[in-house]
Amino acid sequence: MVETRTYDTTTGAGSARLDVDVVVVGAGFSGLYMLHKLRQMGFSARVLEAAGDVGGTWYWNRYPGARCDIPTTDYTYSFDPELEKAWTWSEKYATQPEILRYAQFVAERYDLRRDIDFNTRVVAARWDEAAARWRLRVDTGQDISCQFYVMASGCLSSPKTPDIPGAGRFKGPAYFTGRWPHEGVDFTGQRVAVIGTGSSGIQSIPHIAKQASQLTVFQRTPNFSIPAGNGPVRPERLAPLQADREAYRHEAKWSRAGVPNEPTQIYGRYSPPEVHRERFEAAWQSGELIPILSVFADQILFRDANAIVAGLVHEKIRAVVEDPKIADLLCPSDHPFGTKRPCLDTGYYATFNLPHVRLVDLRRNPIQSITETGIDLADESMKFDAIVYATGFDAMTGAIVSVDIEGRDGLTLKRKWANGPRTYLGLMTAGFPNLFTITGPGSPSVLSNMMVSIEQHVDWIGDCLARLRADGMTTIEPTEAAEAGWVQHVEDCANITLYPTADSWYMGANVPGKPRGFLPYVGGVDAYRGACDEAVARDYLGFKRSGPQVTRCTDGVVRRLQPDVAMVLQMMADLKLPTFDSMPAEHARALLEQLSAARPPGPSIGEIADGTLPGAAGPLQYRLYRPNTPGPHPVVVYFHGGGWVLGTHDSDDPLCRDLCQRSDTLIVSVNYRHAPEARFPAAADDGLAAVRWVAEHAAELGGIPGPLAIAGWSAGANVAAVTCQQVRDHGGPEILGQLLLTPVTDCDMTTPSYVENAEGYVLTASVMKWFWDYYADPADRPNPKASPLRATDLSNLPPALVVACEFDPLRDEGIAYAKALAAAGTPARWITARGHTHTSLTMVDVVVSGEQVRGEMAQALRGFFKVAVPA
Repeated sequence: MVETRTYDTTTGAGSARLDVDVVVVGAGFSGLYMLHKLRQMGFSARVLEAAGDVGGTWYWNRYPGARCDIPTTDYTYSFDPELEKAWTWSEKYATQPEILRYAQFVAERYDLRRDIDFNTRVVAARWDEAAARWRLRVDTGQDISCQFYVMASGCLSSPKTPDIPGAGRFKGPAYFTGRWPHEGVDFTGQRVAVIGTGSSGIQSIPHIAKQASQLTVFQRTPNFSIPAGNGPVRPERLAPLQADREAYRHEAKWSRAGVPNEPTQIYGRYSPPEVHRERFEAAWQSGELIPILSVFADQILFRDANAIVAGLVHEKIRAVVEDPKIADLLCPSDHPFGTKRPCLDTGYYATFNLPHVRLVDLRRNPIQSITETGIDLADESMKFDAIVYATGFDAMTGAIVSVDIEGRDGLTLKRKWANGPRTYLGLMTAGFPNLFTITGPGSPSVLSNMMVSIEQHVDWIGDCLARLRADGMTTIEPTEAAEAGWVQHVEDCANITLYPTADSWYMGANVPGKPRGFLPYVGGVDAYRGACDEAVARDYLGFKRSGPQVTRCTDGVVRRLQPDVAMVLQMMADLKLPTFDSMPAEHARALLEQLSAARPPGPSIGEIADGTLPGAAGPLQYRLYRPNTPGPHPVVVYFHGGGWVLGTHDSDDPLCRDLCQRSDTLIVSVNYRHAPEARFPAAADDGLAAVRWVAEHAAELGGIPGPLAIAGWSAGANVAAVTCQQVRDHGGPEILGQLLLTPVTDCDMTTPSYVENAEGYVLTASVMKWFWDYYADPADRPNPKASPLRATDLSNLPPALVVACEFDPLRDEGIAYAKALAAAGTPARWITARGHTHTSLTMVDVVVSGEQVRGEMAQALRGFFKVAVPA
């Protein structure tokens, strides 16, 4: 560290200027470990902390009842096994004083305070392009220069100013849970108002009620809370940690939430009531957030599954709160369970049975103003001796943008993030070289065990700085493309869940004027760690690194697949299944049947019935899907996927159910003869025969007589497209439209999409070759009955919607077919499903990101018949 003295000619006072390798803002758990790591690696570092001591959020949040909501078995540093041996937590959930003592113990053990400036705030930070350094100005008058600037300022460290009229008028003492007096507060005999029922309100209200003569709780929106069941850590909870501490910590690092937990595969929407209650009771009795947030695999995905858990929590609330009206007010109904962070409490709901505790519903009776003596409602003036504001924080971004940070070309971070934060991996932001954020927006942070996420970020930053030093590099910065890709990925992850439906601080909705957007990364600690590691392994993908002699940039997007698609692919890879092309057809069919048996069934509909119809060379099976609305209904003939080799009339059952329900059409899924037993053109001939038969028997099937629509997936979409051409050329029946999902339209296997997506996405180039080899001889493949794109006339065909998927070998031929139809005058449009594979859109209730596209498919079917959306 270089320290020089400069002389201020204006004031005549001397001031110190520090030049260090790294400045870290914040001496909470992030800053403490970052400082320790930097020292170990030989970097000079200085930590700037606004508080008077270490601890971060646990220094400031001293309100009565403040506790962590992650068990102490997990909410602890793991970087030093000796530290773990040296400290023993007293109970399951540590109180604020004990957590603060732990932070102080760590600071003393590693002698960290000597490199921390307390009671010091950064006023401004500016990137000096010429020197490739950050210039900082702090409120003590000191100027600091550093090569790397690390914001370890915490996710919940910037208290939100109450947006209540007259908030500053009250003449009595007013307290903020996020800035509680260090000496504590005695409310004995006082009339106390508590505004807010988030985590700090729920934790403090039972304690304040024990002292106050009168407690009035002002609640805008109720929150879900479960009893913590605090006390000594249960032996069975400690056993895995004590048996193998290293394995336990490793499992935490590669878990969904940073706490070892086996994910369930049980869906709430498909399991019986007795399973609902059994699983819920086990989670409730655990007194932990992660079990209650994962009762079912689908509770954060679908409202009906979520409502099961929410309803059972409501039962628990009503069983405790004696007044049914108060109980109703305390039961959240404005957001799905878990979309706002649930709380852990000790006696919260029972507090409202006390005679001196009153609950005011601000949705029905809002605060008009804070007055000098109390609070005015629309119909009542209330006097208080003290007011407690439990109004939360400007989460995740507030502490970062509160500092005037200016990057390259005069761009301020506040201006760049005016429409919402933009980061790459939650670690850096383009235009601000060498600026790192620990547990920043776009990382798991508040959705995880923060200690695991903190350590992962600190380790990543430390390794990055060491790599830069070793490679002779001085700066690192994400590219715009990588940042945009990560922002999209974070949004994709959130959009497959119910999180964006809530007005939560996760969404920034608690701060007036703050841009609405999901701030943390919901893809999981394990998936996130994998992305960070992959970026490094791919030569720091998405980063530009520069030094005096060299500049290196490997641009790209680290996550392009939809998150649920990637999860499915990973699960399949973990199963180590053989590929279809490695086995004979009969074995491949058995494997497909086995895989199909394990999938969710899809939505309930009015009726499912099986039958047979005459094909071109014998009977064909069909399955009829009838909506649960009054008929008759428009009729759609559907052909299943499977490369002309696999599948049957019921193999696309979940997709057919989904399309039936969404489109309010009667769907007849028809089997066709398969290769190698019946090769080209058997499937095409059966397609024509089936459509003609269904058209003739529409009424007796319960459909509307007259024109039909045709739909299909993959090889079934090939059959559908070919059938439309044959119907045109051979005299009916009338077809109103064709829906082609990832169709086979050409035998050319040299297109860019075949090259880009040859491996890794279920349908591979080699599997497609296997299909073609079974179905048609090379000489037959250019025939329009096998390759409809090669038809000489594509005019006068039914209007078409073609759905292509980004990571599908067949992508280009599907788009080419839609373009060729349009060029020939046939109404046609196409959708390219970003981040999807050949198979993913068919995975109903598994790949939730496909819902929008499936909705567009159903809309197309309705549009063909011009039918209204069912109520």
